[in-house]
This record gives sequence, structure tokens and C-alpha cells, in this order.
Amino acid sequence: MTIRSIHLARRFFGALNFLPLKKSQIEIVRPVLTESEFYLWSSMRIGDKRHSLEVLARFLALLPEATVSERRAALLHDVGKLQSDLGVVARVLATIVGPRGARFSAYHDHERLGAEMLRKIGSDEQTWRLVGGDVAGPTNPNSTQMKTMSALRRADES
Repeated sequence: MTIRSIHLARRFFGALNFLPLKKSQIEIVRPVLTESEFYLWSSMRIGDKRHSLEVLARFLALLPEATVSERRAALLHDVGKLQSDLGVVARVLATIVGPRGARFSAYHDHERLGAEMLRKIGSDEQTWRLVGGDVAGPTNPNSTQMKTMSALRRADES
């Protein structure tokens, strides 16, 4: 079994937990996000919110000095999945068959869509660029932005 398969299996079973988040979990998110960002985050499916908290924790373990913008990106990295409006089973199917049809295509394009959503609500540039996988600046793999993007991807894939 590949690392990607393990990641997807964990995400699937984690998505089946429909229990509400604890107040303490919301208290982690609230001070990080702007009012508009918190509204979007609150609109995400419970499994995606739970996953975002896990990604934030792993991201901070990799990059403890992360800025607020970088922390926001960790919490909002899947916000574009709101556009596809797919449930757990449909997401599995979309992963298997690929970007066919509008909703499956939106699911696969969630990074770009999330970046657009965040840009429209006034999120700072670093946050929406990280969510979109579009790090500005030098293409040097040793650049700070590239290291941040790498840490965010590793946190998401763990």
C-alpha cells in the first residue's frame, strides 16, 4: 500500500466521524482566521474541518515558526472543496474516476477554487497563494515560500 493510499484511507474513515467539534477545537481556529475566513471554514463539512485541524497540528510540528498567514492556509487548504459539494462516497468516486463532469472537476481543482474564494473575501495574498499551491517569489527550492509549501503539503499528506 502506498503512502497516498494510506492517506486516502485515513481521510475516508476520518470523514465518517460526524460528531460535532469540541469547543476547544473551535477555540484553536477562531483566533487564527479572519471573520470572513472563519465563516468559510465553518461552512466546510465536519470531516474537512477535523482534517484541517490535524493538518494545522502537523504543519506546526514541521514549521513551528509559521506566520498567521501560513497557519490560515493550513486551516483553509481544502476550502475549495465547498464548490464541488460532494459527500464522502462521491469524493471517493471522484478520486477514482478523475475530473469528469462539473462537480468532480471542481473537487479536483479545489486548490485553485479555494484560492479564488479566499482572494474574493479579502484574505491576504500569502494565504490564498499557499492554498492555491502558487507560491510567489523565487523558484529556488530553498526559498522560504517553497519550504512553507513543502511543509504544508507534507502535513496534508501525512
